[in-house]
Amino acid sequence: MRARAPVLAGLLSLAAQTGRADPTWPAATDHMEEIVYQLQGFRGSLFNDIITPCDNEAAGPGRITASEWLRVGFHDMAPHNKYFGTNGVDGSLQFELNDGENTGPGHATTLKFLANYLSSRSSLADLIAAGVYASVRSCGGPVVPLRLGRVDATEGGNGVPQPQNSIGTFISQFDRMGFNATEMIQLVACGHTLGSVHSPEFPEIVPAATGQISFDSSNAVYDNKVVTEYVAGNTTNPLVVGASIAVGRNSDGRIFGSDGNVTIRAMADPTVYRNTCQALLQRMIEVVPAGVTLTPDPIAPYAVKPVGMQLTLNDGAATLLLSGYIRVRTTELPASSITNVVLTWKDRNGGNSCGSSATCSVTATLQGVANGFDDTFGFFPIQATIPVASGISSFTLVLNFNDGTSKSYDNNGNSYPMSDAVILQKPQSCLLQGSGALTVSALVRNDIVGLPVNLGVSYLVPRNTTDGNPVPALTQANITMTAGDCVGQYTFYTASFTIYGGLSYNARLSVTAGSGATAYSDDFIKASDLSGTCGTFSGSATCANVTVSSTSSLPTSTTSSSTSVSATTTTTTTSSTAAPTPTIKTNVGGYVFVSCWTEGTGVRALSEASFAYDSMTLESCMANCTGFDYWATEYGRECYCGNSLASSSAQAPNGDCSMLCAGDPSEFCGAGNRLELYSTTATRTTSATPTPTATLAVKPTVGDYVFVGCQTEATSQRALSEKTYADDSMTLESCAAFCAGFTYFGTEYGRECE
Repeated sequence: MRARAPVLAGLLSLAAQTGRADPTWPAATDHMEEIVYQLQGFRGSLFNDIITPCDNEAAGPGRITASEWLRVGFHDMAPHNKYFGTNGVDGSLQFELNDGENTGPGHATTLKFLANYLSSRSSLADLIAAGVYASVRSCGGPVVPLRLGRVDATEGGNGVPQPQNSIGTFISQFDRMGFNATEMIQLVACGHTLGSVHSPEFPEIVPAATGQISFDSSNAVYDNKVVTEYVAGNTTNPLVVGASIAVGRNSDGRIFGSDGNVTIRAMADPTVYRNTCQALLQRMIEVVPAGVTLTPDPIAPYAVKPVGMQLTLNDGAATLLLSGYIRVRTTELPASSITNVVLTWKDRNGGNSCGSSATCSVTATLQGVANGFDDTFGFFPIQATIPVASGISSFTLVLNFNDGTSKSYDNNGNSYPMSDAVILQKPQSCLLQGSGALTVSALVRNDIVGLPVNLGVSYLVPRNTTDGNPVPALTQANITMTAGDCVGQYTFYTASFTIYGGLSYNARLSVTAGSGATAYSDDFIKASDLSGTCGTFSGSATCANVTVSSTSSLPTSTTSSSTSVSATTTTTTTSSTAAPTPTIKTNVGGYVFVSCWTEGTGVRALSEASFAYDSMTLESCMANCTGFDYWATEYGRECYCGNSLASSSAQAPNGDCSMLCAGDPSEFCGAGNRLELYSTTATRTTSATPTPTATLAVKPTVGDYVFVGCQTEATSQRALSEKTYADDSMTLESCAAFCAGFTYFGTEYGRECE
């Protein structure tokens, strides 16, 4: 098992240091906030996976990956020209890998990893800056404040300092970047505390037989030994002593001594070094081209944040399912001290109409935890059934504690917005990840049906270049959606598109009705959340008008033969019905309920196929597992298939399977470590009990790949380190597509691919 993010005593996150209030949600920085802070555990981004622990050599022996991330930040910034306002941290390094200034494989492997997180809300430039924060933090260094808003370049630049340059040239180059002679010394000392100089890139400095020479004796700890060993005269820094002197490439020695060692001696104080590096590295990653404006404040983890909130129209069109999570920062507030989280919503008109329910609220208890470098988080799952007749416009939150106290959150006085005007309907949408064939169904409320409706697909396409650029191009497609049936207060719209198959896992979807000030949207939804099969919407409801409180914010809609539309306060609505009582179904299609079962010890109980999405139902899981003897639902949104059970899986009380299905609150879909298990009637009777087997069934072939065997991870590094990603809907087929072109691929932890 690989190491996870360390807990660094005595160091608080930026949020704790500043005491700043949460941003008003949703914010443009929300996606990057989750990448940077929500690292490991439940819904973890795994952004730090190959730089934790600090001495991780994920890209090869002797290559400290964290040091390569830090170096990428400097090399991307270095071409900046403050006089012309060009370059800076802008992702241009991807176009500069063959220009002679950026030698070695570390830049390409770093950019390749960061590209897994590239999206319309996470530019490569912001990811490079985040990589500086993460690499320094992983190695025990200071928190480098991270402001966002960088824009990616479309071409390269030049001007990275080289070790053979004269001290006058160095001073001029750093001045061009925006740093004076003193700051030049400090920035070099802050950057060269990690890593080594390697022989393949600098054979004049490091003999081939040696391989690499470290900058200091603790090359995998962010400390000031690169300074103290220089001051003490016992440094082994190859850019200060050794062969570099004779060939005029002892750049660190010349830079450190350029002011008579005054600056470098001051940095021998560990507090001075740490504070100086925190400030200078922030300055470095905030060097951006003219016209780029960064956020006013550095990002910090929310105290309370809605995550993955999504509406779905339930079958029958009488109710909406509101699902997602409330993430609570538990760094100073233990998750065990929180009794529950209560979400209370306002109806479509801002009132308290909830149909037959007494209150417009739902209560959630802790389901999972995650952690970052300095923070921990608890996740509280939301499953609320809302009458379509009244709808939803916003919600507020209350945290109740074990000591009887509570705390309210209202999004800085704005409430948390949740529009029911446009819904990307996941159960009736699907994506075949191997081919990239995408079908999207959306629902548009009938009072805005006259607006043009478009599907936006943001996806990555590999570049066909000769410059070694490992970063795919971010591409946007817009497809006009076609109107279909009217069901109750909504009208279906559909569109199809083919995403570049190998990278379809990373695509994001949006549905927008109208434009500009009259636009309504459901956006930035992961395509990989969709099932491989589009479901059928069950039940029909009479096409109905919609009640809204005023016409001021609603565009004029047209009336068609299929729907009667109005945006006034006098229209009628369909009546809501009480939510059905959830049950365990004894039969689903050709399968029968066996019982509630546990997961295996260290393995999945059912391991041959898996799916995860926020529209999970028993029926959709059964469809996903067609052809298997067993299938089971877990955690309300996960589905597993197989022909045999792991030997360590065991029967549990049926009452343990008590979590509502994310896509159908009338059904149970297992629970935490509890599988609601179904067996095919073709080979078993309703009274049969499955017999776990010790041998797991594996697929001998997946596409062009053949099964080799079960392998361990390498010591302190990944066994396969070229590309990685993690997703709750991981399958062998999607991993194979992601790794197309590589000799090997492997899956791990049920949701990780490398």
